[in-house]
Amino acid sequence: MHIFSWNVNGIRAVHRKDVFVPFLKQYKPDILCLQETKAEQHESPIDLPEYEEFWSSAKNRKGYSGTAIFLKQTPVNVLFGLPIDLVHKYGLDTDEYGNPNDEGRVIAADTGSMYIVSVYTPNAKGDLSRLPLRHKQWDPAFLEYMQRLDAEKPIIFCGDLNVAHSPIDLAHPKQNEGQHGYTKEERAGIDNIIAAGFIDSFRTLHPEQTEAYTWWSHWQNARSRNVGWRIDYIFVSKRLKKHLVATEIHPDVMGSDHCPVSIELS
Repeated sequence: MHIFSWNVNGIRAVHRKDVFVPFLKQYKPDILCLQETKAEQHESPIDLPEYEEFWSSAKNRKGYSGTAIFLKQTPVNVLFGLPIDLVHKYGLDTDEYGNPNDEGRVIAADTGSMYIVSVYTPNAKGDLSRLPLRHKQWDPAFLEYMQRLDAEKPIIFCGDLNVAHSPIDLAHPKQNEGQHGYTKEERAGIDNIIAAGFIDSFRTLHPEQTEAYTWWSHWQNARSRNVGWRIDYIFVSKRLKKHLVATEIHPDVMGSDHCPVSIELS
């Protein structure tokens, strides 16, 4: 089974660049998780008859955020957003920017044997004004949800987590220390995911690989110079580790400021 995750930075934009369908034809993912779709399903220009499509879109902001899962098999169930009890428990509906649970940031598909989750984590923002929400509310709420699903059956959750976990995961760690995407609070969120027993698939198979990035700024030809960050992840339940055959980053796939990441399970 091949599972891919890609922040497309706008499904309509990446389609106009004529890269999305060729990407699918080349890699033929069994499951594809998308982030930052910036559209509702009926607004997508792409017809994919070989896939079942499930979309979670922002409720009050058209063309913003959004996640989706494309599967070649019909899932048993699809869950949209975080559970309401966790929204209330962590006060997500009190954020000054609006409730992130209304932004289409999480979608989960129950395939019968496992859960597949696509997530687009809120950005802390350049002035760190959304860091408290990210650190104290969103991250613990999302982790508790993943633990809840993992208690039922194995889980794979993937997407743009908007943080480089360790110095090896970005080109200039010293210069970016304390900046959004590389604060100690955001990095602690990944620490907590790993402490809870989930496996960072890429670092499990490539623990020392450098210059392995998934996002590049538009400034100063960052992508051509590979001055990037690894902020897109695929985490798996600990009991799936023995089935992890391969995990890759695909910087050759263009069309977005992010590139896809993938895993292969036996």
